[in-house]
Amino acid sequence: MFEYFPGNYIWNMSVVATLNSGGLIDEVDRACRPLRELAAQGADLGTRELMAAWAAVADQLEAQAAEAEKAGHRRSAGQKYLRASNYLSQAERMQSATSPDRPAVYQRLMDLLAKGIELIDPATTRVEVPFEDSALPAYFTSAATPDRPRPPVMVMWNGLDSTKEHMYASGFAGELAARGISTLMVDCPGSGEALRLRGLSARVTSEDWAKACVDYLEGRDDVRADRIGIVGWSLGGYYAPRAAAFEKRLALCVAWGANHNWGAVQKRRLEREGENPVPHYWEHVLWVWGETDLDTFITKAADVHLDGVVQQITVPFLIAHGETDRQIPVAYAHRSYDQAVHSPKRELRIFTTAEGASEHIGLDHLPHVGSFIADWIEATFAELDAGR
Repeated sequence: MFEYFPGNYIWNMSVVATLNSGGLIDEVDRACRPLRELAAQGADLGTRELMAAWAAVADQLEAQAAEAEKAGHRRSAGQKYLRASNYLSQAERMQSATSPDRPAVYQRLMDLLAKGIELIDPATTRVEVPFEDSALPAYFTSAATPDRPRPPVMVMWNGLDSTKEHMYASGFAGELAARGISTLMVDCPGSGEALRLRGLSARVTSEDWAKACVDYLEGRDDVRADRIGIVGWSLGGYYAPRAAAFEKRLALCVAWGANHNWGAVQKRRLEREGENPVPHYWEHVLWVWGETDLDTFITKAADVHLDGVVQQITVPFLIAHGETDRQIPVAYAHRSYDQAVHSPKRELRIFTTAEGASEHIGLDHLPHVGSFIADWIEATFAELDAGR
């Protein structure tokens, strides 16, 4: 993995996530170069300075975008707005949950993304998925055409610290659209806007919001209701398989990172085994799960596992994992595969160091793993249509 900040895994993952989601190396270097000495002091110290450095680059890009837009150069403007949003997205997720500026930063990056989408991506719209007494904010990228007005669709879920904005920036929805598949990118409870601006915390039973997503998609006239799949990365690698086990309207499932026993991972982290995904880690997970003390959270987290769950998946199931994932052991990928005995098509894909994408969810080579997953989804939908 490219390690801009030697020895600082968390900050390095943020850099590679940015670069592999549309960031430009010169702009990334401009933001990160002043932080090198600070990064050597650990992941938690200096996150406010990190935010300021990334915001300065985003400020410059936003000003350039406004000039381009005023001159009528819509594509140039849109590209700059999208990169500015991407940079703020990766810096925002590194901040303390109690940072007073965090809600405003998140709103700004959403606004920048909205400008970029409006200028250069007519296939994508912001939507709301009704959920209990609230709603889950999402982006919908349509692959519908006059010749194929109701294409298959994938529901895409994020994890502990990513957002629907990062899912969009990853380019995965664009890859699916090129293959004739629409995408609904959702901020689940405990993530993104659902957590930050609506106060929806995570829960064990992801089938609750799977039902909401499928209900919403069945109400649209531009998707094929019997071809709704689900893909989840990072902690979504727990949420998505659980959803597929209990929401039987889903046609296929992808675990983008085999988060088979996330509760056990938390106990390992208490013992300082493995790497954390974000700074201020325990503060972050308490915020995500709506808890105020660590003991209560650890007790709740013990139920976040897929033992006895993946056995109930009865649709095609892909597990994609990096062999050197420092957050989630690769053994969990094998466990999910071994237990998914009722899936009619189960596949385990381990990405190696030699090819890249061997770190957590393949962030070190995100387009490589994303293309593989998109190809698998396309082929599997085709096989379902052929009756295989």
